[in-house]
Formats: sequence, structure tokens, C-alpha cells
Amino acid sequence: MINKGNFQSVLKKAKQLQEKLEATQAELEKMEIEGQAGGGMVAAVVNGKQELLSMKIDPEILDEDVEMLEDLVVAAVNQALSKAAEESQQRLSSVSGGLMGNLGDIKIPGI
Repeated sequence: MINKGNFQSVLKKAKQLQEKLEATQAELEKMEIEGQAGGGMVAAVVNGKQELLSMKIDPEILDEDVEMLEDLVVAAVNQALSKAAEESQQRLSSVSGGLMGNLGDIKIPGI
């Protein structure tokens, strides 16, 4: 038989965890993380939900080879996304007390 008091305690803790996760997700959406390439000539800014927010390209490199510019854009975006993923993982892991890392490949919607 399940102890009603223990079950209610588990439900309360689950609700608190859900609230913390939702607050962390809101924080991640507001974060701005930058990645750069070409010595800063190309910069990409993403949020903690790994959405591209903005892109800056130094006008000096617009006269360069298009393929090089494309490579720099990809590199800057990938660097920003990598930083965002790392920051998201750290924040969510700290909120969940490491539980998120123990869930394997389970994805949380919006992350």
C-alpha cells in the first residue's frame, strides 16, 4: 500500500521541480550567447534555446570569396550553438540536481 503522505510529498517535489525547470527555460530564452569566427569578423548570437537571434558580418570581408564567408558564418553559428547547449545543460542539471543528466536521451520540449 502506498503511504498517502509520501505520495503527496513526491507530488509536491515534482511540482517544485517543474516550476524550477520552467523558470530556467524562461531564463535560457532570454540569454544571449555569442560565437565568433574569422577573428570576430563574423559573429552570431543565439539564445539558450539555441535559436539564432542575430548575425553580424564585418563589411571588410564582403569582398572576399563567398565560400570563405559562408564557412565563417557556419563556424560562428556552430560555436554559439555549442556554447548555448553547454550553458543550457549546466543550468538544467543544476536545477534538477543532476537528474537531467541521468535521463539519457529524453528531451524536454522547447529545449
